[in-house]
Amino acid sequence: MLTCEICGEELVLEEDMKTHLLLSHLENDMGCPLCSLSRVSYDELHFHINTAHKEKQDHDGAEGRGGHSLVRPSSMPIPTTTTTIVDSHCKQAIGLSRSEGSEGGVANGNRFDTIGGGVSLRTSNSTLVSKELMTVTPTPPGYTAFSGGESSGGRAVAIVGPTSSVSTGFLISAQDSSRPTSRHCHAEESLGVGSAEHTKVKQKRFSSPLKEKQFPCPMCALVCTDAFILQEHVELHLLEESTVEEAVLGATSSTEAASPSSSNSSVSPGSDLRLARGLQEEEKERRKEQEAKREAEEFKKLQRQFGVDGRGGYRRQMERTMEKDVSRGVMVPADFHNKRAEMMEALASGVDDGRTRTQVYCIPLILSGVLDALYVYYQREARDCVHVWLSAETDHYCSSEGDKGWGCGYRNFQMLLSSLQRMEPYTTCLSVPSIPQVQVLIEGAWREGLDPQGATHFNQRLQGTRAWIGATEIYALCTSLRVSARVLDFHQPTGPGDTHPRLFDWVKQYFSQTATRGARLPPRVVQTTQPPLYLQHQGHSRSIVGVEQKKNGSLCLLLLDPGCSPGDVRKLLSQDGSTVTTAVRRMRKFPGNLKHRQYQVVAVEGVLSPEEKRTRILNSRTLRAERIP
Repeated sequence: MLTCEICGEELVLEEDMKTHLLLSHLENDMGCPLCSLSRVSYDELHFHINTAHKEKQDHDGAEGRGGHSLVRPSSMPIPTTTTTIVDSHCKQAIGLSRSEGSEGGVANGNRFDTIGGGVSLRTSNSTLVSKELMTVTPTPPGYTAFSGGESSGGRAVAIVGPTSSVSTGFLISAQDSSRPTSRHCHAEESLGVGSAEHTKVKQKRFSSPLKEKQFPCPMCALVCTDAFILQEHVELHLLEESTVEEAVLGATSSTEAASPSSSNSSVSPGSDLRLARGLQEEEKERRKEQEAKREAEEFKKLQRQFGVDGRGGYRRQMERTMEKDVSRGVMVPADFHNKRAEMMEALASGVDDGRTRTQVYCIPLILSGVLDALYVYYQREARDCVHVWLSAETDHYCSSEGDKGWGCGYRNFQMLLSSLQRMEPYTTCLSVPSIPQVQVLIEGAWREGLDPQGATHFNQRLQGTRAWIGATEIYALCTSLRVSARVLDFHQPTGPGDTHPRLFDWVKQYFSQTATRGARLPPRVVQTTQPPLYLQHQGHSRSIVGVEQKKNGSLCLLLLDPGCSPGDVRKLLSQDGSTVTTAVRRMRKFPGNLKHRQYQVVAVEGVLSPEEKRTRILNSRTLRAERIP
């Protein structure tokens, strides 16, 4: 008794089982392997292939592969009894259905053979069986059926294991049967037959058409079917290129050794060495450009800070200030032209017009100076001071619209000259000059040979600029006018909290050395004959006109600041004691108020002879200050 493995129906004869399979399970459920046609009979499918796919059939026949793949629907159940044949290369599973209890499964000594990738059923005398014997079993879900020998009027179907096994290297497709393949599967299955001589089936080689993945070489036209082969092929390319590049680099290095003048970048085009050197040179150039740009910007800032950026000098700044006043309505155009004419006249004469000099009047309407007012104040007030030493009479000069922000050094020099003019040894000095005239005098001192380093710093030019001047320029100017001067450099703090007690002690000694000469008990307030001291620090300069000594021994300097307005200075003659005290308090500077890192002092000591002047000019080629301590 034979049982259908698909539907379970029991039949007696093997011929009835074949007919049952053909009619019930295969006849009306055929599918074209070359297009989407399905659910047709075998005759209809055979006619469809011979008419619709005749060109494909002819092509396959020319290649010696006449089989077409018939794909069965996946909805059919998988047979329970199959024989699996495993290839040693690809392990492709192929199942051939057979009946339980049958004598042979294939009558009359039939056997399977391979024809062009398909499977054909042959008799023992090499004749094809009838059409009824062609169908062996339906295709299970996920399996592919191969057919062959349709051109001879017969076909056989073999169930070839799940299509997921394509990853092993086989791509089962009848359309790619023309491609040669290097992999073969050997299968062997024993089929039961009626006699002992047909108990075994001769082992045949199943050559399945293969559609392998293609791996093209990125460096040549070769196409590989294996990724590992492609990798070895590409490595051979790289090895050849590396050998060629080493040879070129060796030749280049020998050429460079033979000719040292050759460029270091003369290596083969596209080499990594040339690229690295080029990038290094570009980075160096970029850094040089950035450094040059940064230095240029810093230099411009310094030029602007010190007034040598070409924005004009005293005259130009005065005119711009008055123009702004006219535009704001503070000054009428008539006043603008009048003041401009007066300014031009004063500049032409070279003498200061006195507009910036603070004039102080006392009660009886008698003209008096700042130091006289201070002497009167200390006689009446400031009983906490044990001693007070004041300089000779000095006029206070304040900044104007033409030199605001940069003219403090010139104004302090004007204060010094205003004091020297009142002393007998210095009567030969010029009258107080204007700021542009002071610039002319300093340039003349440079031309005489004084302070050549300072002249180079200012590029031999001060006129028409807003350049700051310091202690060395004041020294050169005094020497040019035959006035003996010293430059003392208090280059570092000498007390706690960055203070300079040595500076205060030296100032006290400077003013008190002539006042106490020949006196047993010096008076509490003394107005000496010493000219004021020029005090310079970073960014500003002032004039020292006196020093106080408190009961506890502490010292306090009295300073005249060009930045102080004339109205504040005139408060010294006020009848209100608190107002005068406020004005004096602004002039006082205790050690805690002077905390700059460095201070320089210019002190006048007398008049120079022509020989002494020439000596100082020679010595000023390397100008050095007296460092304290």
